[in-house]
Amino acid sequence: MSGERPLRLGFIALNDAAVLIAAKEKGFFAAEGLDVELSRQVSWATVRDKMSVGALDGAHMLAPTALAISLGAAGAEATPLAAPLALNINGPAITVASRLMAVIGEGQTADGLARLVARRREEGASPITLAVVFPFSVHNYLLRDWLARAGIDPDRDVRLTIAPPSRMTELLVGGVVEGFCVTEPWDTAAVAAGAGQVVVRGSQFWPRTPDKVFTVTEAWANARPDELQALARAMLRAGAWADDPANRAELAMMLAQPDYVGAEAQVIEASLADMIFHAGGASAPQPIHAAWLLSQMARWSHIDPTIDIEAVARRVYRPELYAIAAAALGMPEAPPLEVLEGFGSETPFRLATAQAYADEARSRRVSAG
Repeated sequence: MSGERPLRLGFIALNDAAVLIAAKEKGFFAAEGLDVELSRQVSWATVRDKMSVGALDGAHMLAPTALAISLGAAGAEATPLAAPLALNINGPAITVASRLMAVIGEGQTADGLARLVARRREEGASPITLAVVFPFSVHNYLLRDWLARAGIDPDRDVRLTIAPPSRMTELLVGGVVEGFCVTEPWDTAAVAAGAGQVVVRGSQFWPRTPDKVFTVTEAWANARPDELQALARAMLRAGAWADDPANRAELAMMLAQPDYVGAEAQVIEASLADMIFHAGGASAPQPIHAAWLLSQMARWSHIDPTIDIEAVARRVYRPELYAIAAAALGMPEAPPLEVLEGFGSETPFRLATAQAYADEARSRRVSAG
């Protein structure tokens, strides 16, 4: 089915590449008649560039990056993407250096950090440096929201830098950064190394935190619908396999291979505890998640605030493509999410009111939610 060469799918060394890796290693791609080559990439910028020029057929991708690429806001010409599958929820966490925790005090991390930031500003000291994996990432927006709720302006009061996920622990140990937001296993790896402490998990701050999606270009999806459905079916089966507690030890060993994630298997297994790949509709690409992320992108002036958020969310996130694959496997249809609660606002977030929310949040900038 794949033609003259293997389908080339890109990924970054993270736990949420598990769906692609398990589909390859457990034979789910092969069972669909697909010849797939998994290509580990060094950075999210590389994934962006290769998707934009067609060097990858599909990719494990940061959800906000998929939206930004489609809008032409990610540093390259606009390339409309289609996301037929969400790859996980609850992957990210915010980790702070152990040496910093000793200063700000446990149990009051955000408020303690705010006091430290204010003191350093008064003393004329350099700002604290925190790392995220890419400007257009759930990690950037999760960290910004967490800081903002404590009264810290992420654009003025701290220094935000970009680093590859697998280098986060090294940078923390070396004193280059004082904290970061990244998807597992690199938070747990920092804790295991004695370098950091997880202060908040995405699932605690943004319940069922959206994270990565599987993307292809819209043109590829239109030109090769049968292969796209075969990919989706294989990855749905892989996600269900990865969610089974009986398979977590094997999954951790699989991900630990140097060509995949390359962290210690016991660290990976521990770091998988909070992650969901398929169960409860986790693998369905929900347009309301895209709208929420777009509203955060607009809040921080990372995209044109006048875009039609609902239209972009529905164009990139494609639940109808997911539904075809799920039905073919006899999997229950994931009902569309109508509202997001617990994302920092007393008023539940709805797709129909996303634009108004973005406008209000942008005017408030550092205020909650």
